[in-house]
Amino acid sequence: MKSRYLLGVDIGGTKCAAVLGTDRPEILARRSFPTASEPGPHGVIERLAREIAGLCAERSVPLEEIASLGVSCGGPLDAEGGVVLSPPNLPGWDRVEIVSILSRRLKIPASLRNDADACALAEWRWGAGRGARSMVFLTFGTGMGAGLILDGRLYRGASGMAGEVGHVRLAADGPLGYGKRGSFEGFCSGGGIAELAREAVAERLGRGEPVAFCASAEEAERLTARDVALAAERGDPLAAGIVAKSADYLGRGLAVIVDLLNPERIVIGSIFARAEGLFRAGMERALAEEALPLSLMRCSVVPAALGEAIGDYGALCVAMEGIGSGDK
Repeated sequence: MKSRYLLGVDIGGTKCAAVLGTDRPEILARRSFPTASEPGPHGVIERLAREIAGLCAERSVPLEEIASLGVSCGGPLDAEGGVVLSPPNLPGWDRVEIVSILSRRLKIPASLRNDADACALAEWRWGAGRGARSMVFLTFGTGMGAGLILDGRLYRGASGMAGEVGHVRLAADGPLGYGKRGSFEGFCSGGGIAELAREAVAERLGRGEPVAFCASAEEAERLTARDVALAAERGDPLAAGIVAKSADYLGRGLAVIVDLLNPERIVIGSIFARAEGLFRAGMERALAEEALPLSLMRCSVVPAALGEAIGDYGALCVAMEGIGSGDK
């Protein structure tokens, strides 16, 4: 059967991407830009429309030959209505009717899904979740969310909000994530790890002790999770302690998922996929302490297999879902 052309849009708190692909799946061309480089949601959408037109011209694919456009974006969303509803990592994106805007502009049928759901479908169909009947995908990037594949189908919940695990409180206090201190997202996200690092560095510098990977309080304000991971890989004890704390709470959060859903596989993307060696031991210790042994025995925890392209494949999965070939 002849492959169909698809467009995918991946909207994140840090960057946005537009991809041209097919339902084989195959990515033919891609363009990306920093989310903050455009003035608010309508500036981003306008830029995406221009990038899509450029992709199609680059590959000589007329817009009329595109079967579907898929939009992947962090929640909360009204996926059925095609509306973005104030995601914490996208300030100013309040009730943005992205599907109708892009559909009218490009004259292509479009659909919207939570980024965790989109990536869950991609990993389940083509990545580390292949062959599983029950699988949970965790984003562990800018934020922390989950996509749930239960009994061979994507589970969205009564209002499409299933899988918002980042909002679960794991401690009475801690880094801020998803509007809640001590949340799963607070401990296990890029922003949460950076906040842990800023606090630890400020405390150390306040005592007059040097920090090898950060020379000043001003520099501490610019720390990222990547900076911390690189320092931990070099053996810096302070950085290693920060990662260990995040890894411990990752295991505790996973234990809730294991006990509640009894999945056969948990696939974790982004930060965990890039730095599994830093997180694995601490995560497994906490999991063994917290999870029910019979449930844990049947569950494997693995890094995402689609790497940096997972968002692109996730958006194409949303497009496929829009033409009736998604998670069936």
